[in-house]
Amino acid sequence: MTDELDDIHPILQGAPQTTEFRKLRKRIVRNVREALDQYGMVDGRDARWLVCLSGGKDSFTLLAALIELKWRGLLPVELLACNLDQGQPGFPATVLPEFLTRMGIPHRIEYQDTYSIVVDKIPQGRTYCSLCSRLRRGNLYRIAREEGCSAIVLGHHRDDILETFFMNLFHGGRLATMPPKLVNEEGDLFVYRPLAFVAEADCERFARSMNYPIIPCDLCGSQDGLQRQQVKQILDGWEARSPGRRQVMFRALMNARPSHLLDPGLFDFAGLATGTASGRNGAEPPQLRGGD
Repeated sequence: MTDELDDIHPILQGAPQTTEFRKLRKRIVRNVREALDQYGMVDGRDARWLVCLSGGKDSFTLLAALIELKWRGLLPVELLACNLDQGQPGFPATVLPEFLTRMGIPHRIEYQDTYSIVVDKIPQGRTYCSLCSRLRRGNLYRIAREEGCSAIVLGHHRDDILETFFMNLFHGGRLATMPPKLVNEEGDLFVYRPLAFVAEADCERFARSMNYPIIPCDLCGSQDGLQRQQVKQILDGWEARSPGRRQVMFRALMNARPSHLLDPGLFDFAGLATGTASGRNGAEPPQLRGGD
């Protein structure tokens, strides 16, 4: 992946010329393209996507990867970057519009004081994430409709998806996570997560190496005892003791076997009959026999 100075989008100019960084960038773009293809996010029709930019490392990585794919003719989609300024005290409101203007990226900056609503509705000591997320998502849906977009695109990466799975497992009593592609409840917009296969560590290294103006989330990120932070610490411990464990667990989310779970809504256990030999109808796979 070689670039001439005039043959790359400004958001990727000034990239480190080390072999390590080139491999990192290539891996991220490959992972994003794989998610786009595997989950059918690009259907060949004219489309306009609202790319949600929080100012964090993940959303910068998402925007850069999508722009690179479009720049190289591999993503026939119009991209509109959008930042929702939620009125948090001290939020540097000029950083993102100045960056996007300098990069020549079409964008919309929307101000909605959801911060005041959140701190008014949530009792002191409770976490803000759930209500903050709902208010943010509602505004993004509205903006997408106003801008004629067919999808909103979020910067959730592999580790976000894995952590959400374990949060649902530990606290929600269900096997569920954030899918790479879904349709909103109203049925008029897609929600895409093209970073689904990208590791958080890769987002961190990429955005820092590019010196993007990263803005921390001080609304919820400063609160202690968040369930997500607890799950992250557990996963960090597993990864430290068994490197590669996160990726193995993530692959498991792509290899579900309903007949070997306990949900009768997913598999017709009552209709099982003897005389069959297929693992698809409930027969035990060889590697699970003998009490393994």
